[in-house]
Amino acid sequence: MDVEEVDLLVVGGGKAGKSLAMDRAKAGWDVVMVERDKIGGTCINVACIPTKSLVESTRTLLTTREAGDVGVRVPRGPEVDLDRLRAHKEGVVAGMVDAHSRMFPESGMDFVLGTARFVAPRTVEVTTRDGDRRTVRARDVVVNTGTAPALPDLPGVTEAGVLTSESILRLARVPDSLLVLGGGYVGCEFAAMFAAFGSRVTLLQGGPQLLPREAPDVAAEVARLLTGQGVDVRLGARAEAVRRDGREVVVTLADGIEARGDDLLVATGRVPVTAELAADVAGVRLDDRGFVVVDDHLRTSAEHVWAAGDVAGSPQFTHASWHDFRVLRTNLTGGDAVTTGRLVPYTVFVTPELARVGLTETQAREQGYDVAVARLPVSAIPRAKTVHDTVGTWKAVVDRANDRILGVALLGRGSGEVVTAVQLAMLGGLTWQQVRDAVITHPTMGEGLNLLFDTLGWEESEGVGVPDGWAGAMA
Repeated sequence: MDVEEVDLLVVGGGKAGKSLAMDRAKAGWDVVMVERDKIGGTCINVACIPTKSLVESTRTLLTTREAGDVGVRVPRGPEVDLDRLRAHKEGVVAGMVDAHSRMFPESGMDFVLGTARFVAPRTVEVTTRDGDRRTVRARDVVVNTGTAPALPDLPGVTEAGVLTSESILRLARVPDSLLVLGGGYVGCEFAAMFAAFGSRVTLLQGGPQLLPREAPDVAAEVARLLTGQGVDVRLGARAEAVRRDGREVVVTLADGIEARGDDLLVATGRVPVTAELAADVAGVRLDDRGFVVVDDHLRTSAEHVWAAGDVAGSPQFTHASWHDFRVLRTNLTGGDAVTTGRLVPYTVFVTPELARVGLTETQAREQGYDVAVARLPVSAIPRAKTVHDTVGTWKAVVDRANDRILGVALLGRGSGEVVTAVQLAMLGGLTWQQVRDAVITHPTMGEGLNLLFDTLGWEESEGVGVPDGWAGAMA
């Protein structure tokens, strides 16, 4: 067989892979990137971008419903136009796909739509969409095949025609009633979204709290938030079977109770896309769940084969994958970069959103820190008052030993933007007093950081102190 020799082969065009392929192609490397079906990767096609486009529709709907609070009359009231809703979402996605379709060839890479499987070390056979086959061997190979929605091992779940986080984006109607199985980030976001769109939503979570990775008090507040928005939140609701009963989907719970709905969204995690990769042929080791095993340099068990993004066990966020790209670029060009110790923030796009970075209070205490906890109701932030959006609480955990910030959980309007300021303060080693005493624009949501850390009290610091109680007095 004819074997094409290249400098870099990227299998899977997610954020890390496509960024590396374009970067190295622009630098003069001979690069081939193979992507199965999503030009630009999962994020822009069926994950972050389309879902957050719909979240924006949700928020516009909620804001318009409350327009009277700020003196704006909407006589007929807002309505969901499903065709326009879909056009909005698909228009955003199409624009980004088109941009990638231009950027890939402009970078100089050889972009191939097809599937790849290893046939030898650093060598793959590519089957294109047209059915053609080619064999490519590279000096370095990067596996970036990502993950796909997982279906739980429940009797009847396959036959019941359930929805996943991807297929629900193609739903042709807003269901009258929707069951959501799984109270993690994805489940909470879709539950909030469809409740706003008018569905009767039941959120089934097998564990004792929503968002299992969060501190219990934060998770409880998110549960109260969703309940207030009309979501029937059921904790400890462990599913045992799924079936169709006419037009309804029925979930049988461990206690014998049945939950019924027009549709069932299964949001119980994701699985790596490695089943057809033939990784063993290349000497690439997978763990028992199918994820590619890597070290802190993103090296696999096979020489000159690397992995990045979700499939490599990195945090399942596009921004983490983008950092994987930077690590790979450094290591492929003679440097020495690692993934250990990085500070990865994230946002759960319920309304208002929950933004997180660093340790939770639970994690900090388990790791032996002597912690102080700051809490601030969003209603104390002047900007929140001006926009009549005072729902939520901000929380920070600090180390009493050195006054460094260990982490924050910010539930409230604009928190996904504000959390970046905390992340940078943590990266820069600032004390909580320095953030408290920073001069931040008034009135903004970011100013809430002054107020949040002021709840810990006043003492001399490198900045100019403010008197205790300032947070309550400021208007």
